[in-house]
Amino acid sequence: MTHHRPEKPLIVQSDRTLLLEVAHPDFEQARDEIARFAELVKSPEHIHTFRISPLSLWNASASGVSCDEMTATLERWTKYQTPQNLLQEILDHGSRYGRLKLVQKDGRLALEMEDRGLFWEIERQKNLQEFLSEPYPDQRGVFLKEGARGEIKLRLIRLGHPVQDMAGFKPGDPLELSLRDNLQSSNKPFGLRPYQRAAVDVFHAGGGPEGGAGVLVLPCGAGKTIIGIGCMVRLQTRTLVLTTNVTAVKQWKQELLDKTTLEDASIGLYTGDTKEIKPVTIATYQILTYRRAKDAPFEHFKLFEAANWGLVIYDEVHTLPAPVFRAVAELQARRRLGLTATLVREDGKEEDVFSLIGPKRVDVPWKALEKDGFIATAHCLEIRVPLPTDERMDYAVADNRARFRIASENSLKLAIIDELLSRHTRDSVLVIGQYLSQLRAIGKRLKAPVLTGQTPEKEREDLYRRFRQGELRVLIVSKVANFAIDLPDASVAIQVSGTFGSRQEEAQRLGRILRPKGERNLSYFYSLVSKDTNEQEFARNRQLFLTEQGYKYLIESRYFDDSGSLNEPSVWHGLLRETGAWAG
Repeated sequence: MTHHRPEKPLIVQSDRTLLLEVAHPDFEQARDEIARFAELVKSPEHIHTFRISPLSLWNASASGVSCDEMTATLERWTKYQTPQNLLQEILDHGSRYGRLKLVQKDGRLALEMEDRGLFWEIERQKNLQEFLSEPYPDQRGVFLKEGARGEIKLRLIRLGHPVQDMAGFKPGDPLELSLRDNLQSSNKPFGLRPYQRAAVDVFHAGGGPEGGAGVLVLPCGAGKTIIGIGCMVRLQTRTLVLTTNVTAVKQWKQELLDKTTLEDASIGLYTGDTKEIKPVTIATYQILTYRRAKDAPFEHFKLFEAANWGLVIYDEVHTLPAPVFRAVAELQARRRLGLTATLVREDGKEEDVFSLIGPKRVDVPWKALEKDGFIATAHCLEIRVPLPTDERMDYAVADNRARFRIASENSLKLAIIDELLSRHTRDSVLVIGQYLSQLRAIGKRLKAPVLTGQTPEKEREDLYRRFRQGELRVLIVSKVANFAIDLPDASVAIQVSGTFGSRQEEAQRLGRILRPKGERNLSYFYSLVSKDTNEQEFARNRQLFLTEQGYKYLIESRYFDDSGSLNEPSVWHGLLRETGAWAG
């Protein structure tokens, strides 16, 4: 007989999804327990959806959650009986992690298992043969060939057998560094926040083989770089940091000088322009994947062997290029830390990240940090703007790609920007867009600087400084703003055009305004979208990301009245009044 407990907050479904009621008094406790073994898929305002997958169960097992604990959690919170097929799946997949262990035995790498049946299965797998050496006499393990550590883990996870890697790490050359008590830039007191300290502890795991490899998932603005620095300080070893672009490379260096006792001479940048190898070396993924021809070798992979690294940090690990996985497979004896705001990869290689970088060790939800005041409360508003008649005619006869551009560059968006700025007179504002001609037109109109990929380094840093110090109230930025740029005090972002439906871009852009703001810990994210165009369709996909993260998303349509002027924006004005940001 199906039990029914209406007072419970959870519905467990046989398709492996879990639906959790937000308004329930036990919501937070249930959410925290479920999040240990299920991935949060979306978190709009009333019902949060989680999904249980083999990977989420392996991540849970890797962090020490037993199958019994998982099923007990479901039983504790569910309204209806837990479907039997799901209980069976938890048992099947959850118990797989740890059945195969990589160990060092007699100075050699070996794969051990309790189960002889598993030994026979592995021994007969054709695509594992090249890595296997001689078996243990009791058939409970097999020695591996030199250099097989990464590739065997990859092949086994594709067969549904995640490997627990207990083979340990090379310590790397030592490097002395500590955190500063006061920031070098402002002399303000500095220390790790409680959740940052906890993330460092979980990654380090007391220095044993259980720690030292894994991925930490934290929202934009939560200080992932600082956690990476915390791990470096804990390990006291030479470190290679890999990140997305030259701007991010420079930001890492800036953060290290600002927050640690490292000297400038100890930090090397390895990019298209400079190729320095120092005790801490920061490189781009781009330089690593450079080669002269399609079938030529990757010239800069030698960077991985250039020093005795004790730690390799993969920043924005969800963008780690597929070729670099090859190099990561070679690096299994080094400690590896992945940092990201989302584990979702466009290429679906999440299992490769699990095998080669390590299991997910920490996942801090966006809204939890907002509640504790560590990131700002963001209000998101999409403003739909009509296309003027002449532009609507051009749009009607254009192909899809050209239509997107016409919609993005809708000239009426300029009037809306003026209007937004007239209300946000006390805020620092970023105007972000895709097309340079559009951004230059906005810059001219607002008499504000436009920052693009072509902006010289010196000028760019000067603009950041003036923006940070409040001398500049409005800064117009191209796609350069999508990645790790430190614009700490922007409290308003106006997105005039975006990349088709990129959710990753939306996360990055929202992250620009999420850093805590002191007393009025509020920020506003406006998206200007041309009404009834394909831009509106793409915006829906990006907007989905924000609602899944728990952000309330308001939509306001603008239109012309009979006199030819725009209607009064009621939704937006209501939002400003409600949040106490009304100016004028």
